[in-house]
Amino acid sequence: MLQTVLGAGGAIGVELAKALRDYDTKIRLVSRNPVKVNPSDELFKADLLDEKQTLDAVKGSDVVYLTVGLPYKTSVWSASWPKLVKNVIKACETHQAKLVFFDNVYMYDPTDLSDMTENHKVGPTSRKGKVRQMVSDMITQASKEGRIKALIARSADFYGPSIKQTSMLNETTVKPLSEGKTANWMGPLDKKHSFTYTPDAGKATAILGNDDTA
Repeated sequence: MLQTVLGAGGAIGVELAKALRDYDTKIRLVSRNPVKVNPSDELFKADLLDEKQTLDAVKGSDVVYLTVGLPYKTSVWSASWPKLVKNVIKACETHQAKLVFFDNVYMYDPTDLSDMTENHKVGPTSRKGKVRQMVSDMITQASKEGRIKALIARSADFYGPSIKQTSMLNETTVKPLSEGKTANWMGPLDKKHSFTYTPDAGKATAILGNDDTA
């Protein structure tokens, strides 16, 4: 069975590639500049904003994991995420591959963020959150229509060995403390903020992708 990671160079893609070794030795890593994580990894260079390249990248796959991280700009997200997800859905439908989308929690209603479940209230208040809701709806609709088999995994902000500058916890707390400086924090100190350890996220995503009941 071939398992393919789209966006393989990111914090979750790297940890996912490590975790997938427990399930399969046929792992394909796809990005614009893919780098091996495991010695047996197959590397595939592709731009997922290109429909043909996406189709070629997914061909032969049994399970596809979408772990792409786009530049953190609203204009980029608005222009690129819908197009990218459309290409991935078409590729999975064409090649009959299962899809696992690794998403964040931006689309949830910020007034009720405790005990999240699959039925949690949706109500994004930011433009980025509305983009995430749009692509989530695209995947959910394709699944409901029977075009693909898909699931969406959601995670809080990251920390861990495979993530550096893009981790808020690393940048505001770990880095300054390691340099003998004062830690910083954004937001009120009496509010809880969840973080996800990247190796845990990789392992959990691999479990979901290899469990038909998911």
